[in-house]
Amino acid sequence: MLLLLLSIIVLHVAVLVLLFVSTIVSQWIVGNGHATDLWQNCSTSSSGNVHHCFSSSPNEWLQSVQATMILSIIFSILSLFLFFCQLFTLTKGGRFYITGIFQILAGLCVMSAAAIYTVRHPEWHLNSDYSYGFAYILAWVAFPLALLSGVIYVILRKRE
Repeated sequence: MLLLLLSIIVLHVAVLVLLFVSTIVSQWIVGNGHATDLWQNCSTSSSGNVHHCFSSSPNEWLQSVQATMILSIIFSILSLFLFFCQLFTLTKGGRFYITGIFQILAGLCVMSAAAIYTVRHPEWHLNSDYSYGFAYILAWVAFPLALLSGVIYVILRKRE
């Protein structure tokens, strides 16, 4: 049981790290000395030095992506906190429903954010020199891991 709890916590922390990195790092769209994330657009030189960074556009779709990524982080942190609280207060045989629901919500939020970004980002559709960066891919990787973690929490029963 201890090994199972440890592996669930490691999975949850891995999801949190993926969510933080994908939200913060400036690598959602890359190409031609240009990197874009949810917060700013940066141009770089051939040596890798950052020259200019501008705030991202105030589009409503980008603000919804920012909001859902932040919500996914909040739901995942809340889920981890609730897991530890329920671990000590839940009766024997009880299930971690609340923890699982919040983790599933985190997964759905990150999926919504990545899907909206995929559909609405104009540079991807206009110029073929740009490609998705690793932070964008990490967001998509965090989605199934968060859902898996949430389902495990819902199925998990507390044992003594």
